[in-house]
Amino acid sequence: MGPVLKKSKQRDAILTFLESRTDHPSADIIYMHMREIMPNISLGTVYRNLGLLCELGQITKLPCDDKVDRYDARISPHNHFICEKCGKVIDLEMDSIDFIKDMASQNFHGQVSRYTTFFYGTCEECLKNPKLES
Repeated sequence: MGPVLKKSKQRDAILTFLESRTDHPSADIIYMHMREIMPNISLGTVYRNLGLLCELGQITKLPCDDKVDRYDARISPHNHFICEKCGKVIDLEMDSIDFIKDMASQNFHGQVSRYTTFFYGTCEECLKNPKLES
């Protein structure tokens, strides 16, 4: 076991906020919301705590194409859809594609332990209203 981690109100608040969201917010969005309940919190504190929560396996960092990392408190294996019009990141509910690890291992002599898959296209809202594009 690693060292015992001191309890942190900021870290707990960030985790609680992320657990209440399904939109995979960026650090800037998280920071804006944290400022509403903790006016003295710094952006650096938010980034440090996000990094620590990732290290602890309590959240996942999603590197997205817009060069802005998004954060997800749903740590169970699942896939994501990224809208190419509005940039929204959505959990994609689907059957497991874990067989892809076996496929990747066929011509690879190392060990594949996990994978990240993003699906791209246009979300339902953008299809219904093309003017929503940001």
